[in-house]
Amino acid sequence: MRKIEIKTQITVFETIEELPVLEKNLMNKAIEAKQSAYAPYSKFKVGAALLLEDGTIVTGNNQENAAYPSGMCAERVAIWKASSEFPNHKVLKLAISAGASTHITKEPVAPCGACRQTLSEYEIKQKEKIEVYFMGEVGQIIKTNSLLDLLPIAFDKSFL
Repeated sequence: MRKIEIKTQITVFETIEELPVLEKNLMNKAIEAKQSAYAPYSKFKVGAALLLEDGTIVTGNNQENAAYPSGMCAERVAIWKASSEFPNHKVLKLAISAGASTHITKEPVAPCGACRQTLSEYEIKQKEKIEVYFMGEVGQIIKTNSLLDLLPIAFDKSFL
């Protein structure tokens, strides 16, 4: 037996104002997308914005349904939209903002497990890292250099 240590390095920005201009703009697009999320059941809205290699920004937000498993997270809405509309473009960055309507979300909200798995498919496919920035409504923003930093032992097509 042997033990393997997996480490992830993150960068923490104290406020959105600390972000570089490009990333601040991307996060603002995620915040804007969050406003039109359809979340009547959870009252928890999420917005996502992807920066493609040509400078295009693709957004998505969570879409709920009374049949709960039929809803979809903002990150998957955005990545599938990007893949559908811009199939040959690499994704460089992802920004996520999330918040509840019942209180102010101050802690950064990372992508759920299903979104991590879905997003990892695109990072692996494009053979280029996707930087991920995530926040609540206010406060700190966490940055990872790669989606796979959030899912270090990913399941991919090599297992099939």
